[in-house]
Amino acid sequence: MAEYKDIKGFKVQTVSTDPAASAIAGGTWASGGALNTGRGLMANGMGTQTAAAVVAGFDPPSTYFANTELYNGTSWTESGDLPSARYQGMAGGTQTAGIYTGGYNGSFPAFADTYYFNGTTWSDQSSSLNTARDSLRGTGVQTAAIAAGGISGPGSPADDETEIWNGSTWTEVNNLNTGRYSFNVAGTSTDAIAGPGTTPPGYQAVVESWNGTSWSETTEINTARNNYGRTNYAAGGASTGALIFGGVSQPTGSPDSMTQTEYWNGTSWTEVNDLGTGRGRVAGAGSTAAALAVGAYPSTNNSATEEWTAPSVFQQENLGQVFYNSTSNAFKVTQQPVPSGTWSSGGNLLSPTSQNAASGASVTSALNFGGTNTSPPSPTSQIALTQTYDGTSWTEVNDLNTARRYLQGSGTQTSSLAYGGFTTPTSHMTNTESWNGTSWTAVNALNNAAAEGKGFGLSGTSAVMAGANPSGRSPSTEQWDGTNWTAVASQNTFRIRYAASGAATDGIISFGETPGSPSASAETWNGTSWTTVASGNTARYNAGGSGGSSNSALSFGGTTPVTGKTEFWNGTSWTELNDMSTARTLDTGSGHTVTSSLAVGGNTPTITNATEEWTLSTQNQTLTVS
Repeated sequence: MAEYKDIKGFKVQTVSTDPAASAIAGGTWASGGALNTGRGLMANGMGTQTAAAVVAGFDPPSTYFANTELYNGTSWTESGDLPSARYQGMAGGTQTAGIYTGGYNGSFPAFADTYYFNGTTWSDQSSSLNTARDSLRGTGVQTAAIAAGGISGPGSPADDETEIWNGSTWTEVNNLNTGRYSFNVAGTSTDAIAGPGTTPPGYQAVVESWNGTSWSETTEINTARNNYGRTNYAAGGASTGALIFGGVSQPTGSPDSMTQTEYWNGTSWTEVNDLGTGRGRVAGAGSTAAALAVGAYPSTNNSATEEWTAPSVFQQENLGQVFYNSTSNAFKVTQQPVPSGTWSSGGNLLSPTSQNAASGASVTSALNFGGTNTSPPSPTSQIALTQTYDGTSWTEVNDLNTARRYLQGSGTQTSSLAYGGFTTPTSHMTNTESWNGTSWTAVNALNNAAAEGKGFGLSGTSAVMAGANPSGRSPSTEQWDGTNWTAVASQNTFRIRYAASGAATDGIISFGETPGSPSASAETWNGTSWTTVASGNTARYNAGGSGGSSNSALSFGGTTPVTGKTEFWNGTSWTELNDMSTARTLDTGSGHTVTSSLAVGGNTPTITNATEEWTLSTQNQTLTVS
């Protein structure tokens, strides 16, 4: 009998803690020393986990503080106070070289003055913000800081002003794209992110990055919030990483004080281990490796401190690794369970696009081509634009030879096929083009004109077109061998506008319109014939699809009316998973696995350039033997 090591290449290991994907993924929160004066809505903490300072703050209903406290890694000690009590100002720097500006003490105008801290006392720098405000946030050090957002007066909208401090004066620079308050900023004065916050009437998940000159929108956080803590203002630029934690949540019915911690790696957000206690209006200090969460309100935890530590040495995760945890006395396996997958915002297409096609293996490697940029489409609105995706942004490359919409596509970013489609609202096409990673080349055409479908296949040399013969409105399937299309067994049920995924010899089509009515039915393809399988939960058409086989597929979005529903096919049945962030129809999917997929373009119901990324967290699951 073969041993496990012979099959997988490694033995079952005995470990005392579960393996982790990274040091950050293995980080945990633990209790630290309590503040002497409990409060929330302090400015951001200054310094490191073992040498930190916090200042000012608020305790309901009307108590404002000027108190400064210093942390030595074990306990807090009172130090010199600000000249006046206030809350919701901006702070940065270190325990012995801090900076504070702005804030509020219950009546407008807000403060604009700027102070330095030397580890003992605060000194007025006789230089003020250009726009006095509270609930602003910033980052940096005494000689180079940034302050942004806030509220400048009663009933005023969320501010978008950004100001830079050069060690002596504040200068107005380019504004935030989205005004906000009660948010947070991490990084340096030249490399920062502005996290989510409040933009009336609600909280938001929008994140913006700062490059020293201007702000640009980047990947949204997973959970919208305001009044949370953050790290990494003195430890490095935001492009190298940051944590945010806690905060106040919305919508109605959700917990007021949050425990969720999210890690920013310079590109995307990942949820890591939660705070021990939910808290809002919390201050944060330190780095992604060693951080502090300090204070909060309501008063049940307003003096508490928690310390975040990410291990410098840890057991690396291997997907599929089986191990024995001696602490919990359990056998476990490292998996990516599909139900835990979530959608998050990716980089926008260069222009709004619908009825497009896409291909690619994952969220970091995709190709988008064709479609229409008007809704409803006009006879001249078909486009040939082709774009590549690197996990962050889309880049224009060489266009299709023939502009078209409602075309089909399959393959990878470097080896794809585009086939069928419309050149006008009524003209179906047989045209096929092959993509080699640089340009499109016209190749042998389909035998039957086709549009309003989606093909599948994992390369540009092997694909399936499961479409419809427009003359007889009958099902039609053709298989591509790298040179020619060959008519093969047709699917059992005529349908258009369906979702499709898989390999050319192992695929699935699902949902669709059959005809005039939304359908939830599905069929699998084994390279020779079609088999009707279990139907999905919600009938719809114009959905996107992804996955690499007939036993593992996703379908998302579509019209029922417009929906964000996501369903997973495991080879036997369909299961509803987390919805898309924004409901959409006519979206196109890509991704060769159900662990890493994209939804690209479509209508929401207005035509959109939005991209959403579906990813799964890696988890250690206990093995149950029965």
